Amino acid sequence: MGRNYDGIEDRLRAFIAEQPVFFVATAPLSGSGHVNLSPKGRAGSLRVLDERTLAFLDFGGSHAETIAHLRENGRITLMWCAFSGPPMVLRVHGHGEPVFRDDPRFADLVAGFGEADGPGLRAVILVAVQRVSDSCGFAVPLLDYRAERTLHAQYFGRRSDTDFAAYCEKVPTNGTSIDGLPALPLPLPPR
Repeated sequence: MGRNYDGIEDRLRAFIAEQPVFFVATAPLSGSGHVNLSPKGRAGSLRVLDERTLAFLDFGGSHAETIAHLRENGRITLMWCAFSGPPMVLRVHGHGEPVFRDDPRFADLVAGFGEADGPGLRAVILVAVQRVSDSCGFAVPLLDYRAERTLHAQYFGRRSDTDFAAYCEKVPTNGTSIDGLPALPLPLPPR
């Protein structure tokens, strides 16, 4: 049976730190809009700032649906599954906010991620935690983790920040979501 928590307590924080992948879900307000579910997994790109606040790095390379939905309504859910060890699924529901490069908070937030910061960074997603719950995870398969994929960092690492900004402007689903919502503000400010 699942349990609700007042915040991200130490045991849950340790569980989050052990998971190599997490999932982010957002949706527009429109019932005809597309729900978005994204896997995230670059090592070190998520931080639990305190019991009621999370932050993760938002890199380019795909659509900007998470950013668009958060700009419209702020609703976000993050989920972790135990693919090894004791079974568990953990969900954090909250209110998310994209912190863009030209926001005065951006530099301080990014600094806390150390080496996880890298080329292709569009924003930091800040999440105010509203609900934390777990469930059994009995049906989640056991999977063996092999290694981090480095393709994303390598691909964008070969390009300058100016090239990345041009890429963001060229890809239609960076500035506007698939449902036509404003996403990444363009032109992308330099770092």
